[in-house]
Amino acid sequence: MARIKRTWTLPPPEETEEEYIWYPVVRVGRFIPFGYEQDPDDPDILLPIPEELELFEQAKKHLKQYSYRQVAAWLSEQSGRSISHVGLFKRVKLEQGRKKQASNLRYLAERYKAALEKAEKIERYRVGARGTRDRETEGSCPGESRED
Repeated sequence: MARIKRTWTLPPPEETEEEYIWYPVVRVGRFIPFGYEQDPDDPDILLPIPEELELFEQAKKHLKQYSYRQVAAWLSEQSGRSISHVGLFKRVKLEQGRKKQASNLRYLAERYKAALEKAEKIERYRVGARGTRDRETEGSCPGESRED
């Protein structure tokens, strides 16, 4: 039997001058992630808890100096909601992976756009799969240089 791979996608917050803007998300799993609570009207929607999410952002900064166990203990104490060091590790690594993937996709999009522009430029000078005789002799096709 094939296994369905489900991943959790949290929208990135919009950063304003004073604070972050957090968005509700659709619930896809059994567990409610740190910083979210179930909507009382709709069990499939998770509402953000801004205080916890802002503490989580601070916790990510603390990970540069402290261990996951220490930061998870601090985060649990400050928020009043329990999070294990393993849960913190998974959440942080998942976000880092998404940032890296988004960066790679932006890079590839730029490369594909440049390749598409070059292909369109070359195709403008062609009829079918062959270049026309007069343009080939003139050397007007980009990317081709004729040396006699």
